Amino acid sequence: MTDRLYYTDPYLREFDATVQRVETRGDRTLVTLDRTAFYPTSGGQPFDTGTLGPFRVVDVVDEDDGSIAHVVEPRTENAEPSTLNPEPNGVVHGVVDWRRRFDHMQQHTGQHVLSAAFERLFHVRTVSFHLGSDVSTIDLAREASPREIAEAEDEANRVVWEDRPVAIRFASAEEAARLPLRKEPVRGGTLRLIDVEQFDLSACGGTHVARTGGIGVIAVSRWERFKGGQRLEFVCGGRALRAYRLLRDATASSIKLLSVLPAELPSAIERLLVETKDQARVRNALQQELARYRADDLAATAELIGGAKVVLAIVDADANGLKTIATAVAAKPGHVAVAVSGSAPAALVVVSRAADGVALSAQQVIAALVARFGGRGGGRPELAQAGGLSGSPDEIVAAARTIVTSSVT
Repeated sequence: MTDRLYYTDPYLREFDATVQRVETRGDRTLVTLDRTAFYPTSGGQPFDTGTLGPFRVVDVVDEDDGSIAHVVEPRTENAEPSTLNPEPNGVVHGVVDWRRRFDHMQQHTGQHVLSAAFERLFHVRTVSFHLGSDVSTIDLAREASPREIAEAEDEANRVVWEDRPVAIRFASAEEAARLPLRKEPVRGGTLRLIDVEQFDLSACGGTHVARTGGIGVIAVSRWERFKGGQRLEFVCGGRALRAYRLLRDATASSIKLLSVLPAELPSAIERLLVETKDQARVRNALQQELARYRADDLAATAELIGGAKVVLAIVDADANGLKTIATAVAAKPGHVAVAVSGSAPAALVVVSRAADGVALSAQQVIAALVARFGGRGGGRPELAQAGGLSGSPDEIVAAARTIVTSSVT
């Protein structure tokens, strides 16, 4: 059993402890101490990092026997193998990465306050919580309206700015049953309670700030439907400041590029989207018209093979362009088109044939080319394509001529 120092003092950054056990699991070295300030992954909150003597703590694991194992790595690459494991029964000095710890304290305490705000204002229960590296989430039992979200956000920040005390209490399961806990505990025994003065009381083993003012600010960044309820993303404190800076810089760059005022940015983007769609329609129409002209030119060069008019051509176009041209050629009665890209490092091929009058499977032609040159492809008897062929365009055209000849004669 490890004495969890963060239970009573989440602000403890450094400590000394005795090494109780050192073991290797796979390629990981795990150190168990008699006491620790490092928080293990638990309850939706990630683990702490930091150092133990000459080692980096890269993971912290809550073991089944109640102990806490610290996954460590040497802090220097040239460390001798004999120094990779801390000495059992020796004393080691631990230092918690405070920036990471305090960030987690802000987010986790902010979650308590935000969840309590939804519960108090609208009787909306928080089903689960996750603290991520950039944003945190709470899953609500039902969907909240934008108005409800804004009101809960305002209420949560009112509590933050009132700088209320956040106390740590311990109670037995029997005592806790008589207390107004926001959520029923999932385990028995002695419970650790986090008490946000006159606002929230919850059983929790995580790390929290001592006063709500330490949260800084709580901002809901987005939400979506999730498993019959709603998932809210939020940021607190330092994360909220970083998110604001990112939004500020992105907005400033956008309004400069578009030469509009901030309030005009959404309509300017909408206008650009409409113009882009219009331009795409015009471009597609022009490409189709150009493809028909190119198809007519290519059809004029068709070779008569076994009664079929076969076009074998190297075309500078992407997959869509090849498909458009080959399909346009094959729209002519009795025609077959094999279009090979001339610009891609790994060749693209499209094979198309007329709907009637040609005894040829485009799918089989592609399969034969893939078998010889590699790549991947497929399609239907009327139209098939492949990409990633390793041969040169000339080699692929020559092989296609042989395959088509053997198929239609």
